[in-house]
Amino acid sequence: METKRKIRFGKVVGDTMDKTVIVAVDTTKRHPLYKKTIRRVVKYYAHDEKNECKVGDTVKLEETRPTSKLKRWRVVEITVKGKVAEIKPEEITS
Repeated sequence: METKRKIRFGKVVGDTMDKTVIVAVDTTKRHPLYKKTIRRVVKYYAHDEKNECKVGDTVKLEETRPTSKLKRWRVVEITVKGKVAEIKPEEITS
């Protein structure tokens, strides 16, 4: 009996930890009574084995067994590479 694992697509918002990235997943849902579209953003901690995800990348996540206190997802692939400018602090003041 094989269970289907959940898949999510999101944007990397944090990559300072070792082998861990924080991914923001944006979902929209219609209110059942008022029919207004409600936007919900959930942040997941995901395991990135090769440390190749950077801030701004769009990634595909897959549900997995708990790997730490907060990590229950892993990065399957990077779908779109993000474009984040690398600016040094000296360049800002100049």
